[in-house]
Amino acid sequence: MSANAPAKYTVNCSILLADLPVFERPRAVREAGFEAVEFWWPFATAVPGDRQIDAFVTAIEDAGVQLTGLNFFAGDMPNGDRGILSDPARVAEFRDNIEVTVGIGERLGTPAFNALYGNRIDGVAPEEQDAVAAENLAAAGRAAARAGAVVLIEPVSGAPRYPLLTAADAIAVMDRVRDEQGVDALRLLADLYHLQVNGDDVSAAIDAYAARIGHVQIADDPGRGEPGTGTLDLDGHLAHLERVGYRGPIGLEYKQSQSDPFAWLPVAERSAVVAAS
Repeated sequence: MSANAPAKYTVNCSILLADLPVFERPRAVREAGFEAVEFWWPFATAVPGDRQIDAFVTAIEDAGVQLTGLNFFAGDMPNGDRGILSDPARVAEFRDNIEVTVGIGERLGTPAFNALYGNRIDGVAPEEQDAVAAENLAAAGRAAARAGAVVLIEPVSGAPRYPLLTAADAIAVMDRVRDEQGVDALRLLADLYHLQVNGDDVSAAIDAYAARIGHVQIADDPGRGEPGTGTLDLDGHLAHLERVGYRGPIGLEYKQSQSDPFAWLPVAERSAVVAAS
């Protein structure tokens, strides 16, 4: 692969290959024929120690893969958290995490950082949460822009208290940060599975927001399994995205339901690069 050519597919190592230790997954991805990985936040705390950070960076470098995306710290996700950036009580924690996350990205040339918005909190007005989120996202966007990267805003399904469900919901947040804070480094993370499950019109969203899509992820519906295990027209949507000019990687963020989670994609295609514009 050319040193300057981005990989067409990137494997989410936080949801796939879960039978392996986290830092062994990049090498397994490379051995499966892929050239890139992405991660949710791979540490237990917002500010891990230098040794942990170095171990993560080394795992990526030693595997010889690109790190195309990294989530900011999102709280205790196994117990239902979906981000902390809209929590007024955790502003300092999120701001500290910005520097760590973007610092890792600078070391590895990562172009995008995913900022999960956070659930609605009992006893805190939604308007207060949204104001805090806008300020935190502006800070994240400025840090990412200095590194030549963008911050992704993601509609999510399966989290009843998460307020961003559609592409339009995410775009509204992006518009607020741009208009109020003057920061235009935010982009839409179009996870086609989440959009479909939430009842969004995926094709209409692609047409409406093509220029503002910063990353795409896929899983089939129903079940969030491998492509081909459901009825979501992933091939059609990906072709649509290419027609409207999307040239970023496709994130494989699905739950393994088969012995080989990559059997749907021929080995020869796994190292494909993004087509030139």
